[in-house]
This record gives sequence, structure tokens and C-alpha cells, in this order.
Amino acid sequence: MSEHVDTAVRGPQAYAIARQAIEAMESAKVWPTPLNFELWLHYISTPDSPLSQEMRRLLDMHTAFTDAVSESLATEFLPRSRLSEEIRDAGAVLNRELAAVAIAIDKAREIQVQYADTLSDAKVQLNQSVPPNPLVELVGTLSKATRRIQRHTVVLEKRLESSHTEVNKLRTHLEQVRRDAMTDALTNLANRKAFDEKLEALCASVDLTGATISLAVVDIDHFKRFNDTWGHQTGDQVLRYVASAIARITTSTRISARYGGEEFVIAFTEENVAQVEDILNTLRVDIASRALRRRSTNDDLGVVTISTGYATRQPKETPFELMERADAALYVSKRAGRNRTTSAEDAPKPKIVTTV
Repeated sequence: MSEHVDTAVRGPQAYAIARQAIEAMESAKVWPTPLNFELWLHYISTPDSPLSQEMRRLLDMHTAFTDAVSESLATEFLPRSRLSEEIRDAGAVLNRELAAVAIAIDKAREIQVQYADTLSDAKVQLNQSVPPNPLVELVGTLSKATRRIQRHTVVLEKRLESSHTEVNKLRTHLEQVRRDAMTDALTNLANRKAFDEKLEALCASVDLTGATISLAVVDIDHFKRFNDTWGHQTGDQVLRYVASAIARITTSTRISARYGGEEFVIAFTEENVAQVEDILNTLRVDIASRALRRRSTNDDLGVVTISTGYATRQPKETPFELMERADAALYVSKRAGRNRTTSAEDAPKPKIVTTV
């Protein structure tokens, strides 16, 4: 929970905020689970935060707040979702430190061996050149001490090796945790956080290379009707079906994600405008090519269709601006009757109103 929200729920207005959160959940027909309650506390307490803006967008689109949607929002926006990244970074630092210690111990052992050899040679020379004396005994004592240090160093190396192995196991586990944190739990596509990071990196890259990026937004037509008619479990089935079709066209140069609710995004990094439109239309036809049946009852769910809008990035255009244009193209597809693809170039430009 963010510091602002944590402060809000510990002050005199805490109960009022809690009641508002409950009322907002009831109005949106959302179950007051602990996770939903935390989300709605953020929604009420921080109305201008990215989480609240996204929740408002989903509410405006009449998106059903299923467990999967709530989990996706929590992963994207709640502060604790950053924990795995911080732990992973800490693990990497620890691993580097252990590696540095291992190098230092190897170097120390090498020096100790050289020192022991030097002492041994000195003892031999002293024995050969003079009768036994206190100096010879001192050298012998130092040699014994050096051997003891070497034995302790061997033990330390074994302990270090064992610790190094455990840290590597921990890093592997933390990497899996990080992948989970960047993956939508329902569809197994990347989630919004992962996609936003990748898109920002891609935009920065193409500013240097001059390459092309096109961004498509995909929305399931009449998704609310599936939820209202058949329930959220069937709605989740529809989401997974569309996600599987999107996953089939995802490649190393096409990045896809579930962006929120029934909305998906695909970034194309090697295709021109005509190719992007062909791919999106092929995807649209593929999804509509079969009628779904409800898994629990085998009822006929009918055909699922999608609407898509896409935009090709303009020089120096920000990820937000690119997404805004692709989103505008999507809504042209929606208003034109759905089950179609629209380019941002074909979408009407917003009117600029000037006042004198």
C-alpha cells in the first residue's frame, strides 16, 4: 500500500474512505475481497494516480472486475509488485560480491602458497648454513602457522562454493518470480507493465536506428455481453481464446500483451503498414472462424469477434502519443460496426478549437 493511502486509512477520515470504497465496489458490482478493497482504497484516496486512472478507464468501458483483472491491476500498480524486481537486483549484487570474494580468496591462497614456499626455502638454507638457532625455530613456527591458514582457507573456499551455489539457485527463483510479475496470470501473455517498458525501450532504440514501429490495439467486441450472459468464468475463457490466437502470431519482432480488461496490444517492429494491416485482418478472421462452446455446460457461445486499430510511430513520438493514436483508430472500428481494422491514418483527426 502506498504511503499516501497508508496515511489516509490511519487518519480521522479513514472510516469515511473505507465506506466510500465499499460503496464504489458495490456500485461496480465488485466483490469486496481483500485485494479489491485495497485497489478501491487507492481508487478513492488517490484519484489522479495511474492506478485510479486505469480503473476509471476500465469502469468507463464496463469491464468486469474479475479476479484476473484485479490481480493484473495489482501486479501493474501496487507498490509491492516492485518487490520482486528489488529482490532480484539485491540477489545480483550479492552474487557479484560473492564472486569478488572468491577472486580475493584465490589471490590470497596464491600469495600464501608463495609465502609458505619462501619460508620453507629459508628454513632449508638456514639449516644448511648455520647450526640450529632461534631463527630457524621462528621460521618453522611461521611455516606451521601458514599451513594452518591454508587449511582454514580450504574450508572457507568450500563454504563459499556452497554459498555461491545457493545464491545461483536463489537468482534462478527470483528470475522466475520476476517473469511471473511481468506476465498476465490469466492469458500468459506479457502484462501492461512489461509491455510499457518494452515499448519505451523500442521507441528509444528506433530513434537511433530509424526503424519503424507500429502499434495495434485489439479489443473483444461485446465482451460485457459474455460476462453478463454467461458469467465471469466464461468471460475468462473468451479472454484466453483470443490471447491464444494473439500468441500464435507473436514472434521475436512482434511483442504482444494483455493491456487491461478485454484489451490487448501488439507492437510490430519489422512490418510495413500494409503488412501490419494484413496480419491484423488475418488475426481477426482467425478468431471469428470458430464458434466457442461453454466448457462447463457445452452451451454454444457463438462467434467471438475483435476490433483493432493501429498506428505507425512518427519521428520522436512518445509511447503515450502512439498509444493514443492507435486507441483512437480502435474506436473508429468500434463506431463503424466492430469486427474490423482501422489505421490511425484513416481515423478522423481531432478538431482544434480556437477562441478569439
